[in-house]
Amino acid sequence: MDISSFLRNYADQIGGQYTAYDADQSIIIVPVSGNRFQTVIGTIKKNELYNRSIITLNSKVCDVNSSLDYKMLLEQTSYFNYCRFIISGNHLQVEAVAAVDGINDDSLKEMVQEVANLADQYEMKLTGSDIH
Repeated sequence: MDISSFLRNYADQIGGQYTAYDADQSIIIVPVSGNRFQTVIGTIKKNELYNRSIITLNSKVCDVNSSLDYKMLLEQTSYFNYCRFIISGNHLQVEAVAAVDGINDDSLKEMVQEVANLADQYEMKLTGSDIH
């Protein structure tokens, strides 16, 4: 899977923007509702536990703080198709993960859209503003 090529083509299809970091990491800025945009980072990396390459799609939601209702966030993930909440670098993020082998373009598009839409929705819900 060439994540850079996939995200570049998908950005063109949806009217988004694409930026490449390197062969294994790219950024797509995805249009979401309300004339807003959400940044999604796509990365391919090796999962050492299962000895296979995986695709991760991440988007920041907000800074981690003591007022977040973590129980509610965990409960909400039961309604998601591909995503989960994670904490990385002191940020609450939405993340989707899939094995490179066997992923098809349609599923990957759905994953990008779900990451962007959920990150945007929860960013607005938790902060009341469009930060990321």
